[in-house]
Amino acid sequence: MSRLAREDRGPARGGRGAGARGGREERRDERRRGPRERSAQRPAERARQGDPARDTAYRVLRAVDQDGAYANLELPQELRRARVRGRDAAFATELTYGTLRLQGLYDRVIAQAADRDLSQVDAPVRDLLRLGTHQLLGMRVPDHAAVSSTVALARQHVSQGAGGFVNAVLRRVGERTREEWLEIVLEPITDPVARAAVEHSHPEWVVRALRAALIAHGSTASEADAELPELLRAHNEPGALTLVLRPGLVEPDALEQAGAEPSPVAPTAWTLPAGDPGVLSAVRDGRVAVQDAGSQLLTLALADAPLEGTDERWLDLCAGPGGKAGLLAALALGRGASLRANEVSAHRAELVRNTLTGAIDAGADVTVTVEDGRDVGTQEPGLYDRVLVDAPCTGLGALRRRPESRWRRSPQDLATLGPLQRELLDSALDAVRVGGVVAYATCSPHIAETTLVVEDVRKRRGDVELVDVRALLRDRSGQQVADTGSEGELWAQLWSHRHDTDGMFVALLRRTG
Repeated sequence: MSRLAREDRGPARGGRGAGARGGREERRDERRRGPRERSAQRPAERARQGDPARDTAYRVLRAVDQDGAYANLELPQELRRARVRGRDAAFATELTYGTLRLQGLYDRVIAQAADRDLSQVDAPVRDLLRLGTHQLLGMRVPDHAAVSSTVALARQHVSQGAGGFVNAVLRRVGERTREEWLEIVLEPITDPVARAAVEHSHPEWVVRALRAALIAHGSTASEADAELPELLRAHNEPGALTLVLRPGLVEPDALEQAGAEPSPVAPTAWTLPAGDPGVLSAVRDGRVAVQDAGSQLLTLALADAPLEGTDERWLDLCAGPGGKAGLLAALALGRGASLRANEVSAHRAELVRNTLTGAIDAGADVTVTVEDGRDVGTQEPGLYDRVLVDAPCTGLGALRRRPESRWRRSPQDLATLGPLQRELLDSALDAVRVGGVVAYATCSPHIAETTLVVEDVRKRRGDVELVDVRALLRDRSGQQVADTGSEGELWAQLWSHRHDTDGMFVALLRRTG
């Protein structure tokens, strides 16, 4: 644990009473949080400004809220800028991601403690209160350290008056445990789905969509209700750092020497228990990359789908930022096939080029293009043998890796994304030859983005058939990945709580005419 998380808690919490009550609460805190240790900072220093780790977390929260930044991109930059490393970097990471994930629950707690609607609180102060509340209710940070360090940030970044307000609210938050606050905020809510949304800090519409997806893929209503909390909890736990070993570009020894371990989920997947993957030379030169195991599984399934006739031209229609294209390029190199990696955005196309460096240096025949994927089928009809459509989506399957995304999306996004997803799948089916295969994938289990899209396109066209993709999803042992759908389903849905992957959906379609 970071030294920043082990500061001396100091005197008993403010509020009503002291003496025996304070002693009882001290003992309760020690049972809940563990023994106290002394701070490396003097009280006067803590009062003037926040420490670098907490300051980094606060800056990331402001960038996410104010500028629409993505935490997974913003945080590494801020850590480097502040020269925060090691345990303090781990502390800042947990503080940032945990605060973002649980802000829905924390906002209700803060509103109770402040006795006002959070819309009446300025955004910078709101972020400070969320940071402090996560330390009090979600981390093993002593109460005094959580409050005093957050007050220092308020004085540094906002004003002296804001520091007083933050101090008063956080002291009230610290008067109760997380379980006690849950009882208070859940008490007026009777609907089970709405209660689950608050308890596990998800928007209610997302929870209802996840429940519907569980049922759509074979669960009964009662089974979905029982399984739903487990899924929501999985979204609030950071997934393992998973690497992809791009076949033919690097030997497993290079990962073993770096401390990585083979993942049972996918044949190409490795997990790195600790450390920065950026320090590995194989990562820097594109022979290894950070990639979710579910993403690897569906890419391997497309490459392993049986074909008759030629197998020379592959297409990744929506390639950015390049993870799946990187694996496809390595596989294509081993088969003697070429790969076109297409991306509509020039900036994202540059990211694709960067991640393909390892395969290109090894001799892979790869072309990166910048085109609207909806036009490719018309421009190059029937040219490709294998096509991947990793369609833009709400990303509801990646909530554990993208902590802010649950709060950015809304049901209205589906109205925009649905037509785009259908047009991209249509274009891919036009671009593939008769007898060729198209993999349609999303990082979302929402049925409006998955099964409904596939069925709409398939029924309207009449020249495609579904292929059993579930039989092609194989773990490291060679066994078929279990629990990806109900009996008879030909498409597959992965789940964070079942498979320890992102919630990827994939369907495989063969062009028949």
